[in-house]
Amino acid sequence: MTSYNSWSNKLRNLFSGRFSVFFSVLCLYIFLSFIIRIVFLIWSSSNADFNLLHILRAFITGFLYDLTIGLSFLTIYSIYLLILPKKLIGSVFDKVFTYFYLTIIFIIIYFSLLAEIPFWDEFGVRFNFIAVDYLIYTYEVIENINQSYPLPLIIATLLGLVIGTFVLLKKLNAFRSTFTSQISFVKRAFYAIPILIVATILGVTMKNKLADFSNNLVINEIGKNGAFSFLSAFQSNELDYQTFYPTLSDKEAYPIVKKDLLQDNQKYRSSVYDDITRITEGNGIQNPNIILVAIESFSADFLTAFGNTGNLTPNYDRLANESIFFTDLYATGTRTVRGMEALTLSVPPTPGNSIVRRPDNQNLFSIATILRQKNYQPYFIYGGDGYFDNMNNFFGGQGFDIVDRNRGNPLSEDIKTHRYNISDNEVSFENAWGICDEDIYRQAIKYADISSKNKKPFFQFVMTTSNHKPYTFPNGKIDLPQGERDGAVKYTDYALGKFIADAQKKPWFSNTVFVIVADHCASSAGKWEINIDKHHIPAIIYNSGNNAEKIDRLASQIDVMPTLFGYLNWNYTTSLYGKDINKTKPGEERAFIGNYRTLGLLKNDIFTQIDDRKRVKQFHVSCADKALTEIKNKNNDLVKETISYYQTASERYKNGKMKER
Repeated sequence: MTSYNSWSNKLRNLFSGRFSVFFSVLCLYIFLSFIIRIVFLIWSSSNADFNLLHILRAFITGFLYDLTIGLSFLTIYSIYLLILPKKLIGSVFDKVFTYFYLTIIFIIIYFSLLAEIPFWDEFGVRFNFIAVDYLIYTYEVIENINQSYPLPLIIATLLGLVIGTFVLLKKLNAFRSTFTSQISFVKRAFYAIPILIVATILGVTMKNKLADFSNNLVINEIGKNGAFSFLSAFQSNELDYQTFYPTLSDKEAYPIVKKDLLQDNQKYRSSVYDDITRITEGNGIQNPNIILVAIESFSADFLTAFGNTGNLTPNYDRLANESIFFTDLYATGTRTVRGMEALTLSVPPTPGNSIVRRPDNQNLFSIATILRQKNYQPYFIYGGDGYFDNMNNFFGGQGFDIVDRNRGNPLSEDIKTHRYNISDNEVSFENAWGICDEDIYRQAIKYADISSKNKKPFFQFVMTTSNHKPYTFPNGKIDLPQGERDGAVKYTDYALGKFIADAQKKPWFSNTVFVIVADHCASSAGKWEINIDKHHIPAIIYNSGNNAEKIDRLASQIDVMPTLFGYLNWNYTTSLYGKDINKTKPGEERAFIGNYRTLGLLKNDIFTQIDDRKRVKQFHVSCADKALTEIKNKNNDLVKETISYYQTASERYKNGKMKER
């Protein structure tokens, strides 16, 4: 009983002395983080693995993350409480500093906790590198928040929470104790030094990877802390493959890749073990115009062909029936820059940031290299400011002319290309991310007319934006309301149908091929680290002169353009990782699927996964819903193939081997 009373008194002293505000705020943060964790678990319960031991571990790990961040927020304050001279305790200076510091901390705490809610809604995970990237582009992000959510209400709520917290602490007499307890430096050190030691130990030992212990994404993510995950992503926005992932020797990896890449109509340029350049034989003499439309967040399950009953995409459905239609195609990633990377560089999704956002990404071997062999001038046409996500510098660095909404952000000085601004009088509707799809398609037609008059084959990479929060678009176009995903999808489809109808009136239409493909799916959240069904996207090749057909074979987003070149029967040199699906031997089809840190290869019904903890897992993939069941006895050939592809792709970029030669 005496021992219990002793501990009870010590605990009571924590909240009735000089450090009372410190411990009150720390406990409040841990409690709020616990509540957020509970909310996310209930929110995503349909995708959660309710293994009680896993849930318990997630909450214990989460508590340690919360404690780490809570102590980090208050470290400066603990040092202040330690070093402030005794005679100044309770002074005006003491009160001003305390209230000012805590106001800043409360704003950070409540903003980070509130911001996690829409982020979880959008991505189904804690803050990650996407949140870090968004910090750079304040205009787009602030405008998107303003257009998607009631910003005045958010600000009022934030201020109300801060004021309410001060009122609560005052009622609990936390401030009174803090400002009246004039204890000595030694007694203050008794509190402050253990606090600083624990904060240091946790800061050094706690890593975000500790939460990734199960195969279930929801359980892993609820065990994390949003602020901690944000800081971790900020520190490791790029991951070195050799350091973090399973490897083979280059002399073993390259032959595996080269054997898989080679098709019947190809031969290697040289016998050098790490040269993947192939000469593709063909006798096609026509160079039709090509318009590649990348549709924002256009999941396959929006289409009637894949079971949707909402009639959201009547135009795409109609075009698919008249086109070469990829029915088993998978996006490499979950962001626009990954889709751009896959479609232009035709490369597996190397770990960390997309190559689109990395430094030294100019003059890479890309589809533009092949197109210039055929005398095309490529255009990148985007409805926002292409400064966002480094898109302009990437496309400009590959020789694309740029058409975008220039807000004063220049291209890098070493990029020598044309940039054309979309003027205000060419815009009928615009939101945070850019002009509406109808307007961007008008730009495509405008520059197609210009190229046609110059009698030069043109290639356009057109990136749409309407199917993105805040899901706003011109009024009076469709029968669904704004502000919801279904409405945005139906408007996107409406604009596409209008674009094709307008293009059909042009003299260049009969000699123009349209490739219409999603950049990624609308959502990637689900049970597993990588949810294969949430990467399933549609793609069509329309007006190619070939009979309509369905390509039901497994294909990767990186295969779309090489397959088009195959239909055109081109003779060309390539260093792309993508393959012509029609020249791929049965059983050799594969798709690359990854996120920021986890990478995988889908082949037949086996998904091989590698991650930045050098772990290798294999799963059997069900045909019905792409559910994953872990395989204990791994197929080592598939393990080596997976490692070889990602390792060589990372090595080639890192060492400049992707550059044009």
